[in-house]
Amino acid sequence: MEKNRLSGVRERRVCTDIKVQIVWLEKRLSGLDHELHQRIKDSPVWRIKDDLVQRVKGIGDVSVATLIAELPELGELDRQQIAAWVGAAPFNHDSGQGKGKGKGKGSIWGDRVRVRHARYMTAQSTRRYNPQIWAMSERLTARGKPAKVVIAACMCKLLTILNAILRTCQPWNPNHGGEITP
Repeated sequence: MEKNRLSGVRERRVCTDIKVQIVWLEKRLSGLDHELHQRIKDSPVWRIKDDLVQRVKGIGDVSVATLIAELPELGELDRQQIAAWVGAAPFNHDSGQGKGKGKGKGSIWGDRVRVRHARYMTAQSTRRYNPQIWAMSERLTARGKPAKVVIAACMCKLLTILNAILRTCQPWNPNHGGEITP
């Protein structure tokens, strides 16, 4: 936001003040990132989860930290429960008699919005690197599914994979067909 403000300011003194604020904010964010990653490394439970999830190609530090902090249930619920819990499973809105805009179509929602936002970006990345998610994405696209439906399905598949990895404490095996059994 400060960088956007800077682009619209002409007065030199105000520009200097905004630049100082930007530098402070960047240092503060860097410090918080370092502190968060240090806490993950210092916790035996979080470190194990971090090591397992980091092995899945396309998942970065921010996504792992978000999942660990915001979704401690990951690995403890079944795939339907975890998908519904974080808003990755589509819910239909078919009540009533009308043929409204959403009739027959589902939408995703849930109480873990930050997790859903982090998974969206992670799903975009893992779609390139994960053969199972890429293949599913291609199948859905070939069937004419809208882009948002495809990415929602990729998010749900990724969540299912991560849930299975943490439930079984087995590292990701891309040659295993995408499913992990206990």
